[in-house]
Amino acid sequence: MKPDAPADDMPRYPGSGRLQGKVALITGGSSGIGAATARLFAREGARLVVTYHSDRDEAEALAETLRRDENAEITIEKLEADKRDSCFALVDAVLRDHGQLDIVVCNASVQTVETDFTAITQDQLEKTFRTNAFGYVWTIQAALPHLRKGSAIVCTTSVNAYRGHAQLMDYSATKGAELALIRSLAANLADKDIRVNGVAPGPIWTPLIPETMPADEVESFGTDTPMGRPGQPAEVAPCYLFLACADASYITGQVLHPNGGIPIGG
Repeated sequence: MKPDAPADDMPRYPGSGRLQGKVALITGGSSGIGAATARLFAREGARLVVTYHSDRDEAEALAETLRRDENAEITIEKLEADKRDSCFALVDAVLRDHGQLDIVVCNASVQTVETDFTAITQDQLEKTFRTNAFGYVWTIQAALPHLRKGSAIVCTTSVNAYRGHAQLMDYSATKGAELALIRSLAANLADKDIRVNGVAPGPIWTPLIPETMPADEVESFGTDTPMGRPGQPAEVAPCYLFLACADASYITGQVLHPNGGIPIGG
């Protein structure tokens, strides 16, 4: 795809109130998959808290759009997912502004392209793991005392957790850690009726792609899938809605695979 091609994050269908009365926290929610999920959750009646890392203007623009188009009740919060205190402060802000928390979507992640494994620096390794793996743990730890029976946790992992990626080695390792976290935490919380599931997207066209990948790979991004193209955020967001709502009340410890037909085992 062309580097300046916009991502499609518009919901495909009208809402039916599946998240009415729920408060949802979406980390990494100001663009890409997170923004598409926020749009769909808002359409289904959820009150939202969406986090951003550095681009407050982007998050404000999304919030204003959702207030106008979906009549959404939404607040935005800055999150430094690689810092424990920031994760706990985020949950405090959710409770301060909304008084409850029912759905946690852990989606904030970073990736850095590197072809030479020996060139991955300690700083890069620590930042990637602290953001992608530790950040999920800290956010869930902060939220868990406030989640009631029937609550849902949905974590974004990746197709790379299953098949690896030659240029995203540390990133792929964190996604494998997230997969193990999903399965282990689901088993731990099953008797509390708190469901934990994941979404493992394949090549999805988000702003992260042209920002972090070489130009030649951007042009061919997603063309190696059976469907021959990258997915759009709006094609992934329904996975999060399904796992967050009561339709998935008997599903926990599972992962959905919106990946254009890439076979996944395990």
